[in-house]
Amino acid sequence: MNILEQIKSKAKALGKTIVLCEGEDSRVVRAAAMTTKEGIAKIVLLGDEADIRAKNPDVDLTGVEIVNPLTSDKLPAYNAKLCELRASKGMTPDQAAKLLQDGTYFGAMMLKMGDVDGLVSGACHSTANTLRPGLQIIKTAPGASSVSSFNLMICPPQGNQYCPDGLVVFADCGLNPTYTSEGLADCAIDTAKSAAAIAGIDPKVAMLSFSSKGSAKHDNVSMVAEAVRIAKEKAPDLKLDGELQFDAAIVPSVGEMKAPGSSVAGHANVFIFPDLQAGNIGYKIAERLGGFMAVGPICQGFAKPMNDLSRGCKEEDIVAAVAITAVQTQL
Repeated sequence: MNILEQIKSKAKALGKTIVLCEGEDSRVVRAAAMTTKEGIAKIVLLGDEADIRAKNPDVDLTGVEIVNPLTSDKLPAYNAKLCELRASKGMTPDQAAKLLQDGTYFGAMMLKMGDVDGLVSGACHSTANTLRPGLQIIKTAPGASSVSSFNLMICPPQGNQYCPDGLVVFADCGLNPTYTSEGLADCAIDTAKSAAAIAGIDPKVAMLSFSSKGSAKHDNVSMVAEAVRIAKEKAPDLKLDGELQFDAAIVPSVGEMKAPGSSVAGHANVFIFPDLQAGNIGYKIAERLGGFMAVGPICQGFAKPMNDLSRGCKEEDIVAAVAITAVQTQL
């Protein structure tokens, strides 16, 4: 059983309900049907039912609950709660009503009110459109300093000598353009927890840079080195090291040469990039040149699980995101 099938199996056992916010996108509609047929989760699909069925006549939506945000009987309760949540910003009922016409805002209110267990959006909307209602309505989890993201990078079928677990984890590839040392440390700790809980691996975390253990001097290197110090202080039992160049993190012989005695160097399976530019470039190189399947970005740090999709996603990517979101309810 490959890693995705393992995650789906975990999700099936939980019986969670996940809202898909973009019924106007045929990929999302097909993914809703696939997820329901496989029994991965119960699906609430947002949109006008007649329109969805007319545009997708060949999709069997048996078992999928379709909710129209414009006519739902939950609108008065959601409006009142949204005004309460945004009272400090002067939210009025008319403003709330306008926001709730947006499927992601409506879905976020479903999640806030406990009517669903998780949310997936972003197939045809920007990351900001997904994250804004998350930050305004769901907010960060207790103790979380920020929201970050990670990608599960699943090895190609032929395998990879540096990938004994069948996958590696990259962060942050989709959310925060820049980090402070403390924010990067928190991202590393959160990603390690997610990797263990969702992918079932023993996380060995490499904090990446263009320097290994002081081989280069620069403010960017110092930021990563300080993040390593903070992370080790906050999570002393976590297998984490840095700063490390990528080859020192993943190739045993290079790791021994550049970071002798490190328990992580040469054996890392969780890679924390210093900023979004590096992370986004890195995962797309692995995906396009290395043949890895990139699942994500998966969000972490929200009080309840909600995830963003790539606008280039396929149906199977959406199904995978639903399964991961269901598993995240247990974190």
